[in-house]
Amino acid sequence: MIPKGTGASETDVTWEDQQNINKFGRLNNRFHELEDEIKFVKETIDNLEDASNELILTDEDVVRFQIGEVFAHVPKEEVETRIEEMKEVSSKNLEKFEEEKESVVAQMGELKKVLYGKFKDSINLEED
Repeated sequence: MIPKGTGASETDVTWEDQQNINKFGRLNNRFHELEDEIKFVKETIDNLEDASNELILTDEDVVRFQIGEVFAHVPKEEVETRIEEMKEVSSKNLEKFEEEKESVVAQMGELKKVLYGKFKDSINLEED
């Protein structure tokens, strides 16, 4: 309980309020996970683009391609095809993560309205 005379308002926290606060916390955690995933996928796409550019410059017909933890000699055309497929999959994943992030941000915004509407200055949902 907040001591009287501290200037803080005394608003009872209902079960529903606590559920909203918990949901906001889960959404905030997911938001940060998605930001990390988006960053990783963007780096992956950049690396695949660099690899594709390096393939264009090489005059070799067979190149070393990493499969798991092993390098195999693979025809250049097959490597180009694989890299393009990997870029497509990564781009689709990036799009999916960005859409989910938008949804999470919208849900967090709605919860902020509800929680700030009730608790005003008694609650802080902003990150430092």
